[in-house]
Amino acid sequence: MKLETVLQKIPCSVLVKGKEFENLDLRSIVASDLMSDVLTAVDDRFLIVTSLNSEQVIRTADIVGSPAVLLVNGKHPQDGMIRLAEEFGITLLSTPLSTYKVCYLLGILLEGK
Repeated sequence: MKLETVLQKIPCSVLVKGKEFENLDLRSIVASDLMSDVLTAVDDRFLIVTSLNSEQVIRTADIVGSPAVLLVNGKHPQDGMIRLAEEFGITLLSTPLSTYKVCYLLGILLEGK
C-alpha cells in the first residue's frame, strides 16, 4: 500500500516528510498505544497507528524499521517527537479520526476494495 494512497483516503496532516516519502510502500499496519506491543511486530515497513504522542514512538519506529507514524484522535506531537522524526527520517502524520475509523479505512485499502 503506497503512502500516497493513504494520504488520499484518510484526512491527515503531514508533519514530517521522512525518507522515501514520495515512494513509500507500506506492507502492513500496527495499531497500538503500547510500544512494547509494537516491538513484537515481525514485519517491517509498517505504519504505526497510535494516540501516543511522545518521543518513544519515534524511537520504537526506528528500532523496528517502521518508516511512518500516524497520530490519531487529533493528537499533536511533542516538539521532541517532531525533532526525532526529522533526525531519523520517519514520516509523521496526524489525523482527527479515531483509531477505529483509521484502522477500518486502512483495512479497506489493504484489501484493495
